[in-house]
Amino acid sequence: MLQLRSAIFVVEQDCVYLDPDGMDSAGWHHAYRENGRLLAYQRCLPPGTPYEHESSIGRIIVDASQRGKQLGRDLVQRGIDFNLSTWPDSPILIGAQAQLQRFYESLGFTVCSEPYLEDGIKHIHMRHPASR
Repeated sequence: MLQLRSAIFVVEQDCVYLDPDGMDSAGWHHAYRENGRLLAYQRCLPPGTPYEHESSIGRIIVDASQRGKQLGRDLVQRGIDFNLSTWPDSPILIGAQAQLQRFYESLGFTVCSEPYLEDGIKHIHMRHPASR
């Protein structure tokens, strides 16, 4: 998991940052694997980690060889469903790369912040409503 996260976030995106942020132990980790190989991954976090009142989905990655196969869409929808069923009164807040705004909007997220730079990459906060 950490190897693929580093391959994408640090090497592919040329972004030097500390990926292990201390929140992995608080999260639920969803992954797609094939023959033991990690193809896609995401981390779902409870309210209070890192956002005070919202749950979160993050560290979403799809191996380069698997892109264009809807794996990312399926994975994120799985995370949305998980968070809304686990914490139904909590909206989901994400810090999304701005280039993925339309993708997240197609899954029910709306922009709720001005663009900001995180590790040299333009991001926006996006919110998905709670299920209740």
